[in-house]
Amino acid sequence: MFWRMVGGALFRQRGKMMMIAVTIALGASLSTAMLNVMLDVGDKVNQELKTYGANINVAPKGASLLSDLYSVQDEDPAASAVSDTYLKESELGNIKTIFWAFNIVDFTPYLEARVLLSVPDSPVIQLTGTWFSRELALPTGETLRTGMKNMKNWWDVSGEWISDEDTDSAMIGSLLAQRYGIKTGDRVTVSLDGRSARLRVAGVFSAGGDEDEQLYVPLRAVQDLTGRAGQVSRVEVSALTTPDNELSRRAAQNPKSLSIKEWETWYCTAYVSAICYQIDEVLTDSVSKPIRQVAESEGAILEKTQLLMLLITLLSLAGSALGISNLVTASIMERSRELGLLKAVGANSAPIAGIVLAEILITGALGGIAGYFIGFGFAQVIGHSVFGAAIDMKPMVAPMVAVLALAVTLAGSLPAIRYMLSLRPAEVLHGR
Repeated sequence: MFWRMVGGALFRQRGKMMMIAVTIALGASLSTAMLNVMLDVGDKVNQELKTYGANINVAPKGASLLSDLYSVQDEDPAASAVSDTYLKESELGNIKTIFWAFNIVDFTPYLEARVLLSVPDSPVIQLTGTWFSRELALPTGETLRTGMKNMKNWWDVSGEWISDEDTDSAMIGSLLAQRYGIKTGDRVTVSLDGRSARLRVAGVFSAGGDEDEQLYVPLRAVQDLTGRAGQVSRVEVSALTTPDNELSRRAAQNPKSLSIKEWETWYCTAYVSAICYQIDEVLTDSVSKPIRQVAESEGAILEKTQLLMLLITLLSLAGSALGISNLVTASIMERSRELGLLKAVGANSAPIAGIVLAEILITGALGGIAGYFIGFGFAQVIGHSVFGAAIDMKPMVAPMVAVLALAVTLAGSLPAIRYMLSLRPAEVLHGR
C-alpha cells in the first residue's frame, strides 16, 4: 500500500516532481563539474604556470654559501658566478630519479662566463651556455627531451632556436642586439683568456628580463671556451608542487626538527621544499632553493582558484535547496486535502511524512544521477576551454555528490514537512 501511494502521488504530481528533479540535477551537475575541476585543477594550473619559467634553482654549495654571505638573491641568474665550484653535467639525469620524478616537468643547466664582444668599445657581456633541446639518457634507461626551448617557450623569438649540436651559433637578447646593431644572420666573435669563438646569430629573443642583455649558446660551446668540460654553474628546475603549509615551512628551515611521522608526510608530499631536498640527495654538493616569487604565486593562485570553485559549488547547492523548498511546499499545499483526509482517517504524522519524503528522495535520486553525468560533461567543457585538456573523473566525486544531493534534498524538504505536520484535518477539509 505504501509504495502504491508513493507511485500514485508521483504520477499525479509528475509536473512538480519533474521540476524538483530538474532543480536537483542542476545543483548536482554544477557540483560535479566544480568538484572534478577543483580536484584536478592543481596539476592543470601548475602546468599552465610552468610555461612561465622554473620554480627551483640549483647551485653548487660554494656558490650558495657565498650568495648567502653577500645577500645575493636566489633568483639572480648569476648568483653562482661568485664561486669557482660547479655541478657535474653527468649527474643531471639523476633529477628524474627522485621520489617526485614525475613532478619534474623540465630542467635546464647553465654555465655563465664574462666575455669580450667583438664590437666597438669591446664591451664585457655575459655569455650563457645551456641546453636548448637535449635528448637525455636517464639512469632508469628512459630518455627525456628537455631544455630551454620547452622551459622558455613564451620567449618572443625573431629568427630560429638553435640546436645543441650547433656550437657555432648563438641567440642574442633584444636589448644587446639593439645596443650594438646586431641582426639575425650576423657573425660576432667572443673572447676569453686568449680563447675566442666566432658565432652566427641565429635568432634574436625578447624575454622581458636580464636575459635580454645576454648571449645564449649551446652548453658545450661555453665549456670549451672556459675549459670547464662537463661542468655547469646552476640548474633551473620546473616542478609541479603542492602549496606550502606550516609543515613545509618548518621543514624548509630545518628538516631535522620534524618528527618521524612529520618527516614522512613532508617527504612524500610534493612540497617545493621536499623536492629541493630530494634533488640535493642526488646531485653532489648541491643546494636547491625555491624561486619564492614563482612558488608562492603558484600556491596563491591555486588556493584562490579552488576557493572560488568551492564557493560556486556551495552557492549552487544553496540555490537548489531554496528551489526544492518552494516546489515541495507548493506540492504540499496542493495536496493539503489529501493529506488532511489521511490524518482524519487515523494516519499518523510519521507515515505521511514518510510518503512525502519517499516521493522526494526518489525524484532527487533520479535528478542527482542525471546531474552527475551532465556535470561531468560540463567539467570537460571547462577543461578544454580553459586548460586545453580533459578533466579526469575523480572516483571520490560520485559519493560526494550523492551525499550533497541527499543533504540538499532533505534540507529543502524540511520547511514543507514542517508545514505538512502542522496541518489540521478539520480546517483543511472545510477549506480553511
